[in-house]
Amino acid sequence: MSLLKVQNLSKRFGGNLAVDGVGFELAAGELLAMIGPNGAGKSTTFNLLNGQLRPDCGTVTLAGRSLVGLTPRQVCRRGVGRTFQIAETFASLTVLENVQMALIAADGRLFAGWRRAGQHRRDDALALLAQVGMQAQAERPCSALAYGDVKRVELAIALAGQPSLLLMDEPTAGMAPAERLALMALTKRLVVERGLAVLFTEHSMDVVFAHADRLIVLARGCLIAQGSPAEVRKDPQVQAVYFGSGRTFGAAP
Repeated sequence: MSLLKVQNLSKRFGGNLAVDGVGFELAAGELLAMIGPNGAGKSTTFNLLNGQLRPDCGTVTLAGRSLVGLTPRQVCRRGVGRTFQIAETFASLTVLENVQMALIAADGRLFAGWRRAGQHRRDDALALLAQVGMQAQAERPCSALAYGDVKRVELAIALAGQPSLLLMDEPTAGMAPAERLALMALTKRLVVERGLAVLFTEHSMDVVFAHADRLIVLARGCLIAQGSPAEVRKDPQVQAVYFGSGRTFGAAP
């Protein structure tokens, strides 16, 4: 049964139709990659899903409830988490404090005063860090971490709100190949353990084909293909968009 349903999603900026009738579904426990060349409409689609933009037409439902017209904060309250291409953490705070801040926000206490914030759900924060392999670095400032570790902290922050759907925008951008594969292997494990639905964009095809359950492919705002990695790899339209030839998509050059 699908958790997320997107139907006929469209968004125009002036004369540019950035997203044109996109539709797809995503089930709990599934890792779905959204790929496409630059300008395909991936970022706009993400921003439509999490409330940063409002669609001109179309529907977005999560567990049967509409997300259209909600603010990003309201979308988050409905069970949607997000990570960003450039990791967003408080560099001056410790790893633990970053996750505690996320828990304070999830509990609706962000503006309720700062007294005793350092003790807020400390055990829960440590448990989240353990899930992403960062508990041992809980007391280090985020400014002292390697970038791959910062991305793990960001993932723990995104999980603090107990989302049913996680949107990951270029999760492995700026990471070394081994770090990329390790982060996505961790994400895959969390998908299975938590029953999460994950939609992610990615330019690294090694990550996509190694970890995604299914792929959707956008080009010039339109969804041109969807299916298993093997099906998408062989799709003639996908090969034409990426290579302008019959060369097999996703194969080594």
